[in-house]
Amino acid sequence: MLLIAMTLFCMAISITRYLITDTKVFLFLNWNLFLAIIPWTISSLMVVYELNKKLPLILLIISWILFFPNSPYILTDLFHLKLKGSAPIWFDLVLILSFAWTGLVYGLISLMDIEKHLSTYLNRKLTSTLIISFIFLASFGIYLGRYLRWNSWDIISNPLGLAGDIMDRFMHPLSHPRTWGMTLLMGILLNMIYFSIKFIKPNPVEIK
Repeated sequence: MLLIAMTLFCMAISITRYLITDTKVFLFLNWNLFLAIIPWTISSLMVVYELNKKLPLILLIISWILFFPNSPYILTDLFHLKLKGSAPIWFDLVLILSFAWTGLVYGLISLMDIEKHLSTYLNRKLTSTLIISFIFLASFGIYLGRYLRWNSWDIISNPLGLAGDIMDRFMHPLSHPRTWGMTLLMGILLNMIYFSIKFIKPNPVEIK
């Protein structure tokens, strides 16, 4: 219910901006949020149907990895925030942060579902290592999407072009400092956010 409310709020505030300013500047955030919901949908299906067959499980996790970067990607839409826009900057800040946080929450919940699923097959240390690796892979995916304009669908529509850009950055890492700088820092930030939320436990309320 909370996720539905957050999603509806994002849609409502973006439509409100469009109606007031008559500009479609930030309507694209609704599409970005839709993409952010896909990994949550995949992980939710895994939980609901309690998949335990190896091949379907591996295929779903691979699909999840491809779409997972879309969830934290909306954080980079803060790049579009401008001092002189068709709406007050505080309004646009709330608008973008609302989409960014909602997309991130979808992603974090899906990551928790994946971690829980993996923990039934792997030991705790290996599971944690994979989760941290997934987050850094997502950070690399965010770079590919933000600066090279690749998206999850290109793995099918243009696999050779995508593979070429990825291999170039692994074979010539020193030629792409921005790639690895952003991947490293974004990965650390997302890991900090994930594990901070994961380890925050509510205090039990005593009923008198």
